[in-house]
Amino acid sequence: MPQTAAPYWRLSAYYFVYFAALGAFLPYWTLYLEHRGFSALEIGQLMAILAGTKIIAPYLWGWVADHSGQRLRLIQFGALFAALCFIGVYYADSLALMSLVMLLFSFFWNAGLPQFEATTLHFLGKDCHRYSHIRLWGSIGFIITVLCFGPLLDRAGVSILPHLVLGLFLLIWFSTLHVPAETQPTAHTQLRYSVIPTIRQPTVLVILCISFLMQFSFGPYYAFFSIFLEANAYSKSSVGLLWSLGVIAEIFVFLNMHRLLARFDSRYLLLFCFAATIIRWFVVANFIDQPWLIVATQLLHAFNFGMYHAVMIHLIHRYFPAPLQGRGQALYSSLSFGAGGALGAFIAGYAWDSYGGGAVFQFAAGVGLVGMLLSLFLKAEHH
Repeated sequence: MPQTAAPYWRLSAYYFVYFAALGAFLPYWTLYLEHRGFSALEIGQLMAILAGTKIIAPYLWGWVADHSGQRLRLIQFGALFAALCFIGVYYADSLALMSLVMLLFSFFWNAGLPQFEATTLHFLGKDCHRYSHIRLWGSIGFIITVLCFGPLLDRAGVSILPHLVLGLFLLIWFSTLHVPAETQPTAHTQLRYSVIPTIRQPTVLVILCISFLMQFSFGPYYAFFSIFLEANAYSKSSVGLLWSLGVIAEIFVFLNMHRLLARFDSRYLLLFCFAATIIRWFVVANFIDQPWLIVATQLLHAFNFGMYHAVMIHLIHRYFPAPLQGRGQALYSSLSFGAGGALGAFIAGYAWDSYGGGAVFQFAAGVGLVGMLLSLFLKAEHH
């Protein structure tokens, strides 16, 4: 990969520490909130805030990055202020204060990754199909923290989690200081491009809709999967192992996505991803007390996240021209991980106590079915 030879490890380092922080946060943060005395409804609302900032922050920052040509500076600024705002967690002793703190730190945290995706694809150039070779380091970082933090929290207690997350947030900022600046079109050139004509393309509309539905179905998983496991007698170490197992499976897909994208139509790959999603949530809903089946569902993460995300990055890069790359990646993040994830977590929070975890994950499987049907309307690619 000649275009990425120089920055390869510096790009990979960002993904490593960013997803290491996510590995500390996602499996265990809801357990920390529960430890702090928040109810299921309040946890759902707080996690919806976390996802909800992805609706506005990535696109706002993408617009600024595309128009200013200062993408790297924005990434560095966001990483630093995410860490500074996270300190407020130590002082948030009510739902209102915790909501404010999570709103602030997630606004900066969620803004950086889509812009870094655009930066990575810029350096890859014609070798963009090798994006997954860099992104897999994020999966490795996630696995390491999940595996290490589970036993640590079992022994020391979940109350130490904010210290660990803050340290990783600072490492994210430090990693951005060593990424080389990309050469972008001037702001004057960028201003001539509107994103509206691209969004109006039927294929792009379908892509954005299915990205929303996939993460909508993931809302209950990110907000309540760890709580669901603990309620069914799984230890924190087991919770960490299950989360890491999914990401380990994801790595094998990332290593081979450049071959799969070159050989198979993206539409068929997405249909397969949604089929795996439907099966996964159905099994979680009905067989949470069967560890071997839950292990099997975590292996499906290779497809309903790893393969799915690589295909979506490929499609966004294909349909959004170079001056719109920042906004394209941000729009994908805003609608999927933002709007979809927020709505999924919010509904799960309201339904959890009234209907139970099984019903919530059954609903998630139904959302996945709608996404699968919509994928049939994607335009076929020609290899």
